[in-house]
Amino acid sequence: MSKRFTPSVKLTDNDVTDERIYRQRRRIIKSLGFAGAGSLLAGKASAIGWFDSDDDKPAFNAQPLDFVPGSDYSTSEKKTPYDKVTGFNNFYEFGTGKEDPAEYASALTTNPWSLSVDGMVEKPFTLDHDALTSRFTMHERIYRMRCVEAWSMVIPWVGFELGELIKQARPLSGARYVAFETLERPDEMRGQRSRFTGGGIDYPYVEGLRLDEAMHPLTLMAVGLYGKTLPPQNGAPIRLVVPWKYGFKSIKSVVRITLTDKEPPTTWNRLAANEYGFYANVNPQVDHPRWSQASERRIAGGGLLSRNRIDTQLFNGYSEVASLYDGMDLRKFF
Repeated sequence: MSKRFTPSVKLTDNDVTDERIYRQRRRIIKSLGFAGAGSLLAGKASAIGWFDSDDDKPAFNAQPLDFVPGSDYSTSEKKTPYDKVTGFNNFYEFGTGKEDPAEYASALTTNPWSLSVDGMVEKPFTLDHDALTSRFTMHERIYRMRCVEAWSMVIPWVGFELGELIKQARPLSGARYVAFETLERPDEMRGQRSRFTGGGIDYPYVEGLRLDEAMHPLTLMAVGLYGKTLPPQNGAPIRLVVPWKYGFKSIKSVVRITLTDKEPPTTWNRLAANEYGFYANVNPQVDHPRWSQASERRIAGGGLLSRNRIDTQLFNGYSEVASLYDGMDLRKFF
């Protein structure tokens, strides 16, 4: 995330609208004996999720989820195809390349799992793996996701509101912030074993929100996408999704949520405070120190590297959160 994303190859691709069609195309390509397709592309980055060179690897066995479809919070914009959502990721625990999570995250054990909720609450508790998908009513939320690197996707998440989880813990009156922590398991997360592979980050990855941000109904704990459980590269088995903030705020593979009265540290703010503020609200009027945030490249129905540039909207278009920041100087509190 330290530099602007620069396409390394040029290619085009026809629309791939969902996982079913994506899988079908892979079978067709394989049946035609199209060996070497990946060699036409420059590097493994272009191979993952396109003309895969890893067909012999066992595919992630995503499980269908029960959820309430449709939501007033969902966008009707065209969804980003499944293969791009799962093949183009930032998850530095598995490497800094966009293709690294899809290639290496299969080593991650996501069941059993535990998520603890503690800190300034009356009733701290821990959820096991099954409780992540059974304790709360699941909803589908189709959200825009804007990366700080000026690209974006539209993703159909499945999950529950973070506010519902926090309410069950009964926050104490002094609680003001919510701190999040990712799994730390170096034997399964190659980026945690090496500062070079892991981008020089001190792990575990940590993030934070103000309590009112966490309680906003847009803020989601996602356990799936495209109607099925999350693939490891997307933050299985549970991750945060805050659609009006840059993507790095939406911490993956969460194991601990702590309520506190102090602003918690965040990983990217620790690494470069002048570039990554605590709030990280999407704001086209506040550029990153090394690139403009006025527009973004939407990864949608066209090829991964096709040009599809659109204007960026304040709060990523989620104007209903604007009141959370009344009176704040968003250039100072970026």
